Amino acid sequence: MTDIIQTRAEKDVELLSFRIGEQEYCVDIMSVREIRGWTRATPLPYSPPHVKGVINLRGTVLPVIDLSVRLGMDPIDGREQNVIIVVSVGGTTAGLLVDAVSDILTVPREEMQPPPEVGLDPSARCIDALLLVDGKLIRVLDLKVLLPNDARDVA
Repeated sequence: MTDIIQTRAEKDVELLSFRIGEQEYCVDIMSVREIRGWTRATPLPYSPPHVKGVINLRGTVLPVIDLSVRLGMDPIDGREQNVIIVVSVGGTTAGLLVDAVSDILTVPREEMQPPPEVGLDPSARCIDALLLVDGKLIRVLDLKVLLPNDARDVA
């Protein structure tokens, strides 16, 4: 019985879903460190347009990425109802500014479908998979593509 439960758990993926505008996205919950309310970021000169600035997170300087701009949409203004999702992947930690956190989803790995080929360079693809949940199409983001690789990408 334990083997069946363990096998089922290994096939499931837990995702944190959130909203940007009217669109739903999610990331692997294992990369999420915390969820915090909006904190005004200190802008950095010459940073890319998607870098809102930096915040002090318990003594650590954390870059805040406007995920809306990073995905090619209009910027998020940064209001009290907005949320910063602190994520860490491959040694890089950053805050993702989103409109709102929606839910924690547990989905079978086989329900995750690859995105269609639309002529993009595969190395620049930020959508890792697509899910259909309650009639809504949700995009699973690839944080390795979205997060800055090193300090040069932030400032």
